[in-house]
Amino acid sequence: MQASNQIFIQELLIVFSAAGNKNEAYAMSKYMRKRFSFFGIKSELRKSLQKDFLSKYPLPQGAELKELIEKLWALPQRELHYFAIEILEKSIKKADESWMPLLEKLISENSWWDTIDAVASKLIGTYLKKYPQFCESYPEKWIRSDNFWFRRSALLYQLKYKKATDFERLKKYILCTAGEKEFFIQKAQGWTLREYAKTNPELVSQFVAENASTLSQLTKREALKNI
Repeated sequence: MQASNQIFIQELLIVFSAAGNKNEAYAMSKYMRKRFSFFGIKSELRKSLQKDFLSKYPLPQGAELKELIEKLWALPQRELHYFAIEILEKSIKKADESWMPLLEKLISENSWWDTIDAVASKLIGTYLKKYPQFCESYPEKWIRSDNFWFRRSALLYQLKYKKATDFERLKKYILCTAGEKEFFIQKAQGWTLREYAKTNPELVSQFVAENASTLSQLTKREALKNI
């Protein structure tokens, strides 16, 4: 039987609260520079709890799923944000063209590397494969955003594309952000190049060599790490 979103969240909070650990919660919050609060549930246990929970409370679909994701994202505990990403990952291939505003919300709110990287590579990457026409508008807008999490997302959405990578677009985005001092941008540049190097090491080596004076040391080191 499908529970309403209100009941779904109420019951989830009961399960997560009961499994929480104050010492773990403190350590997790400290690791995240005290940006977020935690129940204190380690990943393996959390995923086990989620699996059991979803066997009793199936996910809604369509607009109700959107609402559920937004409600989970609005709550303070970080484990709920992880849960939101993971349940959306199960459904993103079925998402229609109206979902991009929600995906942008997952970038702009509660932003930190632990969610941004999953949202960009697993959610947005999958979504833009389904709707490639959006590549000409959204990532093009993000790479010039004042919010560096949007710029990082534009750099990382192709992270798992392998042979499907639009390397010309990736090169353009890296050069567009090449002068930035922000660690998370430099790291993203190098990370996405390193991943693509598994598919085409020659092109990555050539790009790094041709732009050696422009790219940061961190970007170059990461890009060439496995070549």
